[in-house]
Amino acid sequence: MLDRQTQGADSNALIAKILAADETTRSELLARTATEVRISILNTINGPKMGHIGGDFSVADILTTLFFGVMKLDPNNPIWQERDRFILSKGHCSAALYSVLAMRGFFEIDLLKTFMAPLSALNGHPNRRKIPGVEANTGPLGHGLPIGVGCAIAARLAKANRRVFVVLGDGELQEGSNWEAAMAAGHRGLSNLVAIVDRNRLQQGAGTEDTNRLEPLADKWRSFGWEVHEVDGHDHRVLYDMLSKPGGSQPRCLVARTIKGKGVSFIENRVEWHHKVPSLEQVQLALKELAV
Repeated sequence: MLDRQTQGADSNALIAKILAADETTRSELLARTATEVRISILNTINGPKMGHIGGDFSVADILTTLFFGVMKLDPNNPIWQERDRFILSKGHCSAALYSVLAMRGFFEIDLLKTFMAPLSALNGHPNRRKIPGVEANTGPLGHGLPIGVGCAIAARLAKANRRVFVVLGDGELQEGSNWEAAMAAGHRGLSNLVAIVDRNRLQQGAGTEDTNRLEPLADKWRSFGWEVHEVDGHDHRVLYDMLSKPGGSQPRCLVARTIKGKGVSFIENRVEWHHKVPSLEQVQLALKELAV
């Protein structure tokens, strides 16, 4: 197993290759890395037989693009003042975040084996006091975007160039605190703030539109003063272009159309996989599909 320093050096070399590549090669490298992230998620969840694999898989391409192509970060100095901030508001998808952080060199990959174990630093929801690279404790839904707004205001007051990225679940948008935060961000013109909605259209137990209709979602964000783009949340070229693009005069929202359980046929678009975990046989089948 690679130690943190070796893994960090490998990830830095990969990032340099990604940034230097043409669009096609960059997309291929990011896609390959996202597949490795999904394999890591699968193995991480397989240990304790707990997790949220459907949402982890739907957000994997977004997290990979951010951490390996877009954000300014230093795993050797995780509290570097000028780093970009990332907040996973849908904190129950922690296995995806932990996998990316480990592969990026924030902590040793071996630690993933302790996911959800008693007294492990890798809780079911991320804890900023236990894991480097985690900016905010998230779990109760609707908290991430308000924290992100505060981070963006702080960066503006400090006249800093850092950006703030917040990933939200679409079912999470049924929490009113998100819309209060969206209204505040639009009012202040927080152009250093980017919200990415993981629009997989499924939440625990049902579809989002059956639970509490969100559409027309993009228009709702626009009405709060945001620049909005509806994108394919699995298209690394589009994600890279949209996330690396400098801000204008408004906060930016990407409504990223995704597939819950993306990458494994028997998990994709199945509402029961919000919280279901695969059997040993299903793990092997999933690994074969991801290896293709």
